[in-house]
Amino acid sequence: MSSILVSIVDDDSLILSLLEDFVNAQSGFEVIFTATSGEEFLSKIKLQDLKPQVVLLDFKMKELNGAEVTSLLKQSYPDIEVIVMSSFYKLSFMGFMLKTGVSAFIPKGISQQQLINVIREVHEKGISFMPDQVDMMREQISSKSPKPLAARKNPLTEREAEVLKLICLQKTAKEISDKLFISPRTVEGHKSNLLLKTEAKNIAGLVIYALQNNYVTIDEIPLI
Repeated sequence: MSSILVSIVDDDSLILSLLEDFVNAQSGFEVIFTATSGEEFLSKIKLQDLKPQVVLLDFKMKELNGAEVTSLLKQSYPDIEVIVMSSFYKLSFMGFMLKTGVSAFIPKGISQQQLINVIREVHEKGISFMPDQVDMMREQISSKSPKPLAARKNPLTEREAEVLKLICLQKTAKEISDKLFISPRTVEGHKSNLLLKTEAKNIAGLVIYALQNNYVTIDEIPLI
């Protein structure tokens, strides 16, 4: 099985080195390059033939912060998943991070095993939530939220709704294809249609859309 390709960005050289050594020491993970700033990372990734699949990104940096780097990265590389870490972690930032395109938002005090679990889950499923984040979303997202205009113009088919719910339940394309008896390629086709219809930019956006439009409830979303 091929390794998950990771890049790490942190302006603290010691933390950067420790994270690189730790991730590289895990079976099935490879750090392909690191950077000490958002600017350096964005410059390096343009020159790299081998792109990371997951980026572990510090939030508070001197110039561009983690959210700004994510927004710029997603413009050119929408399929690269981003995990933002912060020593100034606050639950209230969660909604903003999701809208930015972040796949997971974690405190720097997270345990080593949790960190590996989050990287693996983000790589496999496109998003990862911690229990306290789900509790916050439960408070912030009302079950009576009005449906967006896009939903009325482009209603989802029954199969698209099924795929959307399974995505929110953090099922992989293979798991979805097995459950619905369709090919993984067909699953990816439905996912592309969902992104177009909902005007979401990524899996996080699809989750928000599904919650706001009652395709899934917050209690159904699995935790790491």
